[in-house]
Amino acid sequence: MPDSKNVLILHSDVAPGAPPDEQDTLWTVDAVKDALCGRGYGVATAAFAPAPEHLRALLDTHKPDTVFNLVESVFGLGQFAIVAAQMLEMCNVPFTGNPGGAMALAGDKPLTKQFLRRLGLPTAHWVEGPHWDGLDPARVYVVKHATEDASVGMTDDSVVSGERVAARAAQLTAAHGGRWFAEEYLAGREFNVSCIEIDGRPRVLPVPEMRFDNWPEDRPRLVNWAAKWDEEHPDLSNTNRDFESAKNTPLAAQLTGLVEDCWNNFGLRGFARIDFRCGADGSPNILELNPNPCLESGAGLAAAAAQIGMDYADLCEAILAAAIH
Repeated sequence: MPDSKNVLILHSDVAPGAPPDEQDTLWTVDAVKDALCGRGYGVATAAFAPAPEHLRALLDTHKPDTVFNLVESVFGLGQFAIVAAQMLEMCNVPFTGNPGGAMALAGDKPLTKQFLRRLGLPTAHWVEGPHWDGLDPARVYVVKHATEDASVGMTDDSVVSGERVAARAAQLTAAHGGRWFAEEYLAGREFNVSCIEIDGRPRVLPVPEMRFDNWPEDRPRLVNWAAKWDEEHPDLSNTNRDFESAKNTPLAAQLTGLVEDCWNNFGLRGFARIDFRCGADGSPNILELNPNPCLESGAGLAAAAAQIGMDYADLCEAILAAAIH
C-alpha cells in the first residue's frame, strides 16, 4: 500500500459547454483517478474555487495525504492557475506540480524571456507593446498571448511582418483580452521537451521533434489552436511527435542541458515542459517554459515517459512521489 494513500485530485471548475482545451482537464482527472486507484490509492476529486474557506472545507472533508493539483485554469483563464498552488501552500498541504512562485514566473512569457536573457540562455528576439521598442520591420514575428497557454488565438494570421505586429496585437486584444507580445518567427525545427522530478532531481525525458506532415512549404509551421484541440481539423493529425529524429545526437544533449538549466534556475518542481525552436543556423532557442503542461494520457508528457518504460500509472505515481511538502 502506498505511503500517501489518500489523494485528493483538485481540478479546474469547468463550466458545461466549455471549449475542448478546458474540457481536457476533466478527461485528465478521470485518467489520473483510474491510474492511482489501480495502484491502491484512495482517490477523491473536487473542483477548485478561489476561496480559502472552500479549500479548507475540502481538506477537512477529505483529509488527503497529498493533493494532486490538476487546476489548469481559474475563471476559464490559465494565468490564474497559480492561485491554486499559492492557496495550497498557504494551507501547508503536500501537493503535486510546481510551487506558485515558479508558476507565476514561468507563466509570464515575456518575463521568462527577460530572465533567460539575463541567465545567458538562448531565446528568440521579442518585443512588447504598447510601444514595441526594438521592433524590426524586416523581421517576421509571431504574435502570442503573454500569459495564456493552449495556443490561444494562434492561427496562420498570427505570423506577420514587423510593420503589422501592432495591428495584429490589437485584433487579438479585442478578441481575447489580455497582454500580447511578438516573438521572432523561427522557421527551424521544433522540440517540446518534458521533464519530471525523480528523487529530488530533474529527469529530462527523451526529446521529441514536432513534425509538420503534409504541410505546404509556404505555410508557417505552428502548433496552433486547431492542431491541439480541433479533432476534425487536419492540422491535428498533421502535427506529430518524432522521438527518433534527434535520438542520441549532440542536439538532443544540448536540449537536455538547457532543460536542466531552466529547471534549476526557475525553481521548477514536479514536472514541466520546455519548448524550443531552432534558428537558421540550427541552434535551439527557448521559446517558453510550461510549468503546468497537460497530463492527459495521450499528451506529450505521457508519450515521453513511455519512451523510458513508464506507463501512465508509473508517471502519476512519480509525480505524486515528488509532491511539495
